[in-house]
Amino acid sequence: MTLSLCFFPPFSYKKDRPRIPFKNYIISTRPKMSRQRVLTVNCVEENSHNNLPAAVVQVKSRWEEWLSTAASLYPVYVTVGGIVACLRPSTFSWCVNAGPTSYSLALGFIMLSMGLTLELKDLFNLFLQRPLSILFGCAAQYTIMPAFGVLVSKSLGLPPSISVGLILLACCPGGTASNVVTLIAQGDVPLSVVMTLCTTLGAVVLTPFLTMILAGTYVPVDAIKLSISTLQVVVAPILLGSYLQSKFPRAVKMVTPFAPLLAVLTSSLLACSVFSENVVRLRSSMVGMSVSSDLSLFHRAQAILASEYGAIVISVLLLHSAGFLVGYLAAAFGGFGEPQRRAISIEVGMQNSSLGVVLATAHFASPLVALPPAMSAVIMNIMGSTLGFFWRYIDPCDSKTSVEATDKS
Repeated sequence: MTLSLCFFPPFSYKKDRPRIPFKNYIISTRPKMSRQRVLTVNCVEENSHNNLPAAVVQVKSRWEEWLSTAASLYPVYVTVGGIVACLRPSTFSWCVNAGPTSYSLALGFIMLSMGLTLELKDLFNLFLQRPLSILFGCAAQYTIMPAFGVLVSKSLGLPPSISVGLILLACCPGGTASNVVTLIAQGDVPLSVVMTLCTTLGAVVLTPFLTMILAGTYVPVDAIKLSISTLQVVVAPILLGSYLQSKFPRAVKMVTPFAPLLAVLTSSLLACSVFSENVVRLRSSMVGMSVSSDLSLFHRAQAILASEYGAIVISVLLLHSAGFLVGYLAAAFGGFGEPQRRAISIEVGMQNSSLGVVLATAHFASPLVALPPAMSAVIMNIMGSTLGFFWRYIDPCDSKTSVEATDKS
């Protein structure tokens, strides 16, 4: 079964086939260009005492490998962009001045790129094969994060605008960057892919109404308008991209290798533009606190953390930490194997912050509402990438609980 979502290498998954660690192979079933050299080899899992089915491995062309590697550096792009936004906010002024239209167009392009790499038929077949793990993951996505969004905002006593932004972020679907991190972490990538798609499609209803219920006590929230915007900038481009792939496969095959890299660059631009829009005021308040008195270094740091800027950083850190931890524990209590636990943990902990940015700028008057999603784009990817690289060096097959849970359907 071919699975390809945004910027991670696709590979096949069989429910009744023993797991082969991804780190030892480059597996791809994407159609190849005419000049590409294809190498096919037979391989089996290392240190195995059983005869495993042979796996067909195709080596991608050098330029496709370069594009894939460049696209996987999304956390680097968004981190560098965040630093540039802090040092020189005017760099992104051209995008900020065109907002919120520029933000909506950027997110629409990201979702279109995602749709071009999706084969909905194969994803639907996988859903039919493994409904339990997929439904469990989607339920975790829309319960754990919204609950902690409210809990963190109340515990820290955040201002109304920032609370709304944090809750909106928590109610967003899983982000496509989670698929890359799951791949790095040796998690169940097909599960991550289908969870991303299902939560994204469900965002048309769940994101607006959860936001209205949980954040409506702070400011009025128009769930219908939020739903329409989500449908326009998320679901419609995905379906359009999938339609183009099925109707014009040759043309799509030519642009598909470039789509992931363009998508991650656009996503980085979107997050950093919104961040730069607010960084001037936050930086000035932070600098004012740090030099306005004769406080010690410790007390200056304490004052900064107690400021508006510090509250946003701490709240976003707590939200994503809770998502990663509770998502993993919930999957463990659900009886799933180690690869599924990692996938669900990463999928729950990493949100589609771009959608949060677009909805915040389009439907809320205060610019502070968009700041938690924008800050999340930087913090979340650093946290997720760190967790992914940590898990990369812990083989899930070595765990006593690594036996994959089967769906009882």
